[in-house]
Amino acid sequence: MNHLCDKLQIIGDNIVTYTQVAQRKENSVQLLAVSKRHPSSSIREAYACGQRLFGENYVQEMLEKAESLSDLAIKWHFIGSLQSNKTRRVAEVADWVHTVDRLKIAKRLSDQRPSHMPPLSICLQVNISEEENKSGILIEKLPVLAEEVAKLPHIKLRGLMVIPKAEHDFAQQCAVFAKVRQLQETLNKQLAAQNIVLDTLSMGMSGDMKAAIIEGATIVRIGTAIFGSR
Repeated sequence: MNHLCDKLQIIGDNIVTYTQVAQRKENSVQLLAVSKRHPSSSIREAYACGQRLFGENYVQEMLEKAESLSDLAIKWHFIGSLQSNKTRRVAEVADWVHTVDRLKIAKRLSDQRPSHMPPLSICLQVNISEEENKSGILIEKLPVLAEEVAKLPHIKLRGLMVIPKAEHDFAQQCAVFAKVRQLQETLNKQLAAQNIVLDTLSMGMSGDMKAAIIEGATIVRIGTAIFGSR
């Protein structure tokens, strides 16, 4: 086993441990390997270790990597800020977009999703810590956005994504992620009449992964702990 496989194994083992501590179902948490600014060769190496989900923050970088790694069955997750003039290429290549926070972006992704492809999985990014310089919709505006996005035909609303303010206290980390889980539960009640169930919480990185899993994360986004510093 090579060094990168060792890192993936350690993170995978931690995910299993935290899932058991939370008394959650086995395999209920997926690892998204954040590969931004790392070469395609590193992604190919991680793929050989069994990793299938990769997250990219920059549109052009994702497109170039998707092309160079087209022989691999990778699931591409776009997790960066998305401008309206770049939605088409993302809609054509990505399997998931985690960072939708405006109806305009969601509509464009829906309109531009190729008809031969399955619906594009979408997470709504919430500015859970209400930081002025951070992307994401504010909590009070979330219900209306979720209602409208859920109606769009070529995307599938899957859940919520957050990047909380850095917090080192475990109890505080848990409190923030619990708030996100409660938002998901509220939205599921709201959307029940449309037969829509939000099954995804994209939350937790290297420093707060345990708290995120304890509070219900289904996708954790890990980069440096896998690939090293950029």
